[in-house]
Amino acid sequence: MNIFTIKSFIFFIITLLTSNLISQDFQGKAYYFSKSTMELGKFGASISEAQKKQIKERLKNRLEKTYILSFNKEESIFKEDEKVDSYSGATDTWGKNFTPGKQYKNIKTKKLIQEQEFYGKQFLIKDNLLGINWILQKETKQIGNYVCFKATATVFNSDLNWYNFSWNELRPNKKKVQSDSIPKKEEDGIPLKIKEETIPTTIVTAWYTPQIPISQGPLEYWGLPGLILEVNVGNTTMLCSKIIMNPDEKLKIEAPQKGKEATKKEYKSIISGKMIEMRNNRGRRRNN
Repeated sequence: MNIFTIKSFIFFIITLLTSNLISQDFQGKAYYFSKSTMELGKFGASISEAQKKQIKERLKNRLEKTYILSFNKEESIFKEDEKVDSYSGATDTWGKNFTPGKQYKNIKTKKLIQEQEFYGKQFLIKDNLLGINWILQKETKQIGNYVCFKATATVFNSDLNWYNFSWNELRPNKKKVQSDSIPKKEEDGIPLKIKEETIPTTIVTAWYTPQIPISQGPLEYWGLPGLILEVNVGNTTMLCSKIIMNPDEKLKIEAPQKGKEATKKEYKSIISGKMIEMRNNRGRRRNN
């Protein structure tokens, strides 16, 4: 029996085992551990290994996080399981300004509702779910008790980090224009008159299990024929460590309701404007 036939057989068995689950009104909770590697760039070359270790320990609350995804067939709530800072004995107040808040996804209506806090002000983001064009792969691997299949997608960085802020985003983009009067052709044969600068994208790798046949996952990741148990994007890996199916206590999956309503684009504009205002105010104080 060749490898492809074996994988097809495994998928068939999984489908049989989960057929009963699909027809049930089930709920579940998935626990995820997220770990990011620290990128110090040129600054890293100028400090000692002891200093790097100290910085990593100080930023551990931002580099390592735990999350809980509560779900049913159509809805889910994804939220961070907050930890206390081992140095200060408090939660990471500054980091909360640029991290995703409590998130509600409805795969039937394809709507997202997410809480966001920015410098003490509460926002309620209402928008469409992120459209992800997944490419299903043949690779499989075991995560805990579940057989998982691989999927990949290319996503715009701006769609992944709309709740974050970087000064680099405010720098003007230069457009590359061809000087030739005769249009050139790309490899796919499509004439190209003006070539714009490439919009930054990131490759997302996900591992999903048909054994839990719901189209949910952590953060804004969704749209696969099974619960996503692992996501690799950039320098961050998010891995499911535990799943509880049909807990004794019925889960309440309700969309957040408090905060000033805004779309993702509107929220991004608000925080960018506030950061520029804060920078300008500091500049005026220094000049006085």
